[in-house]
Amino acid sequence: MFLSFPRAWVAFLAASTLSQLGNSVLWFALGWAAAAHGGQVAALVLTASGLPRLLLVLVGGSVADRVGARRLLLCSEAVMFVVCLALAGGLHATGPQPWLLAAASLASGVVSAFSLPAMGSMPRRLVDDAVLPRALALRQGLSQAVLLAGAPLGGVLVATVGLPAIAIADAVCFAAVLVVLAVIRPRHHADPSTGPLWRSLSDGARVVVGTPGLARALLLTGAMAAAVLPVSSLLVPLLGRESGWGAGATGVVVGAQAAGSIVAALVVARTGTTSRTGRAVGLGLTAAAAGVALVASGSGDAVTLVVGAAVVVGAGTGIAVAHLAPFVLGSAPRTHLARVQAWTSLAQLAPVVVSNNLLGATAAWLSPSAALLCCAAMLGMCALAAVRLRTAVPAAASA
Repeated sequence: MFLSFPRAWVAFLAASTLSQLGNSVLWFALGWAAAAHGGQVAALVLTASGLPRLLLVLVGGSVADRVGARRLLLCSEAVMFVVCLALAGGLHATGPQPWLLAAASLASGVVSAFSLPAMGSMPRRLVDDAVLPRALALRQGLSQAVLLAGAPLGGVLVATVGLPAIAIADAVCFAAVLVVLAVIRPRHHADPSTGPLWRSLSDGARVVVGTPGLARALLLTGAMAAAVLPVSSLLVPLLGRESGWGAGATGVVVGAQAAGSIVAALVVARTGTTSRTGRAVGLGLTAAAAGVALVASGSGDAVTLVVGAAVVVGAGTGIAVAHLAPFVLGSAPRTHLARVQAWTSLAQLAPVVVSNNLLGATAAWLSPSAALLCCAAMLGMCALAAVRLRTAVPAAASA
């Protein structure tokens, strides 16, 4: 599978996946340390990371297109290397104080607002358009594997080596990305954007609106995120508590969803995508909607049914994302790759903030099953909207 990709992409993918694993482990450790100070501190630490990412991600995309994604990543990864070392030193000196955890979270949120769009644009800079869908599917599968392994690995490392050592290990992961970035060179180049920053921001919005199918694809991406992400992070844990499954069985259900997504993404990475993008996304979302409805019907001792349904949810969303992601990135002009990726990040982040609260309220007023049925209905509507998508034609380098 890896032999068909450029060596620069394989090296970058390996290093960035390692860094993502380090971040996942560190974030579990930070959340665990913050929870010891109470719910308000834990919420503050999460907000300190998420809010600047939401507010600054469009600026980050514009900066990446102005200075170059690789150059910006060299700066951002170097900053995070220093942040992790400073966190390790602070933890050694003062322990996990709330102000230190919040400061590290804030720094990470600000830096990630700039690095996420640049990181997301790198596949199209490093691989040819013909293999872009397979490259993105492979990255998707590895990302899901990292999410699946991050929390358990974090729990083991918190108990064995402690938070300062985890921060140092994360710094080493950032150093690995820096080494790879210093060696590789993008295969495809585009002239950097010029002019005032506000014009670069508005130009990104103009491209999103003016590129055929792109705005619709981003709206669909946001609707999918709002319906799918709360299932494993919010509603399955609530259903597990209501049904008396226990933490272990509930974790298996969450893991089954991730496993289904991993398998689907790796299959697409091996075989490639179909030319009928809209139909593939629609079929995937239809399967995911059916799976979520089956999860909603599970209660009591029906854990085995729910695990199987969760695999279907993951596989369906994995197929949909594996086809939708190259549609979005392939539609973007090479001069606007990071800005389009910034809009993609915003389309995923903002709706989830709203849906988490609405679905949480629905689960409290009615039941977790009712909230899951709302997600299934949303995914069904997304499936209907997806069939109108057409295969994206890679945009011209200077469009």
